[in-house]
Amino acid sequence: MARAPMPFALTLGTVSFLFAVIWGKPLIRQLKRWGIGKQIRIDEPDSHQWKTGTPTMGGVMIILPVFVVTLALNFANFLSGFAAGRAFLSYFGFTHGSPLIGKSLLVPIGVMLGFGLLGALDDWKGVRNTTEGTGLSPRVKFAGQLAISLATAMGLYLALDIHSIALPGVSQKINIGLAYIPIAMFIIVGTSNAVNLTDGLDGLAGSLATLSFAAYGIIAFQQGQHPLLAFCLTVVGAVMAFLWYNAYPAQLYMGDLGALALGATLGTVALMTGQWLLLPIISLVFVAEAVSVILQVGWFKWTKRRTGQGQRIFKMTPLHLHFELSGWSEMHITQRFWLVGILAGMLGIALALG
Repeated sequence: MARAPMPFALTLGTVSFLFAVIWGKPLIRQLKRWGIGKQIRIDEPDSHQWKTGTPTMGGVMIILPVFVVTLALNFANFLSGFAAGRAFLSYFGFTHGSPLIGKSLLVPIGVMLGFGLLGALDDWKGVRNTTEGTGLSPRVKFAGQLAISLATAMGLYLALDIHSIALPGVSQKINIGLAYIPIAMFIIVGTSNAVNLTDGLDGLAGSLATLSFAAYGIIAFQQGQHPLLAFCLTVVGAVMAFLWYNAYPAQLYMGDLGALALGATLGTVALMTGQWLLLPIISLVFVAEAVSVILQVGWFKWTKRRTGQGQRIFKMTPLHLHFELSGWSEMHITQRFWLVGILAGMLGIALALG
């Protein structure tokens, strides 16, 4: 890795941002030309109906730069095997035998591409189904998530030899053996769906994702996992470029292509640091959004079974819709949730470094 890993990682984030933001406008024009627009569910608040037709599947603006930057760095590793390549890289502070990006990052890159493809299929089917705006069936989508998460968990366990948990304040990680595989699957699928549920307001999911990836980047830096730090900040830069066009009023939505990929990749990064117990803290808003849906559905079914008439805890879920129907503006919800996300990320980092 570079002699100064943090400046290098921050530079990668800037490069990723510039790479993504430059082709944002052409991407939006092309998505409009192809008729790839967001479909709004009938049961969503009336204030969302104006968003119908806004280009979606903008997650490609995030995934492509991250993939290209990571691929380019691996190519630089290849160049380091030659005298001319070593001389060129040494100019930027790299020494022979110090990898720019480790092979371990094939796992989160694979997760991002796999879940991105699954989300793209879901988005595409939803766009084509203009009458209902529904994509893949929940059963098919969940089966796809399970398959990719199983492959990822096996890769972490077998290829990277990761099967432990880190406890805040405890220096030694605890080996949990084969139990790691189902836990890893749960974390990857759960985080993927949590980010997807949060992706309902302009700028909300993207801004929270930048905070979570930045927090785990800092944790990776403290652990000496410099390639993972570089990867996290590359993702941060790409998501910030997406937010340039997703800020209220949004010109582009990430769709399931972006939300599923970001969530699953975030879960994978948390697993690679070993600090996955802190994920519910660092990604507090994502977790709250998902839990609100689980509570709402569970309470409704339980009360309907007992009384014959289902009752609701919230006005509507996910949680941001409850606050919107309570009178909060979309921008107020996004900004306040973002502030909560900052505090949660700070607390998670503090616990990881303590």
